[in-house]
Amino acid sequence: MANGQWYPPEWPDRIRALADGTLTPVAPRRAATVLLLRDTDSGPVVHMLRRRASMAFAGGAYAYPGGGVDPRDDDRLVRWAGPTRAWWANRLGVDEARAQAIVCAAVRETYEEAGVLLAGPDADSVVGDTTGADWEADRAALVARELSFAEFLHRRGLVLRSDLLGAWTRWITPEFESRRYDTWFFVAVLPEGQRTRNASTEADRTVWIGPEEAAAGYDKGELLMMPPTIATLRQLLPYARAAEALAAAPARDMTPVMAGARLVDGEIVLSWPGYEEFTKHVPTTPGPTGGGPA
Repeated sequence: MANGQWYPPEWPDRIRALADGTLTPVAPRRAATVLLLRDTDSGPVVHMLRRRASMAFAGGAYAYPGGGVDPRDDDRLVRWAGPTRAWWANRLGVDEARAQAIVCAAVRETYEEAGVLLAGPDADSVVGDTTGADWEADRAALVARELSFAEFLHRRGLVLRSDLLGAWTRWITPEFESRRYDTWFFVAVLPEGQRTRNASTEADRTVWIGPEEAAAGYDKGELLMMPPTIATLRQLLPYARAAEALAAAPARDMTPVMAGARLVDGEIVLSWPGYEEFTKHVPTTPGPTGGGPA
């Protein structure tokens, strides 16, 4: 039975074009996504959203809240708690300005798409319920890019709680993809007093689901996912509590993972280093291909 690996129908043609030199890779855009966790009696669950089928990138696939970095967050210091920007720069493999922007993107996107805000009045607190009309107005302004995240924090007198995030892994979209992202994945625990909601215009469903249940759905071909999504779900399986996953994050390898394509015995082999389950064999001559599960 086919699993739920997302595989766009245009990939074979683009891989061939890259191999013969007629395709120039686009530069990847910096992005961040957050595996938001909470505990239940049966173990931790993760917040996932299903991208609308009409979305050009990964339509119908399950993913985590996340999105691109706002360049405005590179050049303005925000009120900050937790590890220093220098620590984050070393952890993420970038300079301090870019590290701030990536962490800001993780916190901002979690707020924009799930209504959860990892910030508080000071370094020891987190905001409570964020569902009021005034919060919603600010969230909508952030989504529309009418308000930068730095301005939002400053206006509300909030401190970004970088200590509530743990950098988990980093994946870069393959060179043959038309939309490319250099994505840092983070883990975080749902703050007490806050609750998630489907605040994203890009999602038609959200769910709290155990990593084991989600991985089983993928294996059966019932849940569509991109390789980094199912890979990170499997990486959560050893942890009995959400806080254990967060505590394990600083020791994780952040070497970027990126798929490569090579010609072997008359076919293109698409593989992700260290993740053999995602290997695909693509004919060197065009043929019928299918999107969705492959």
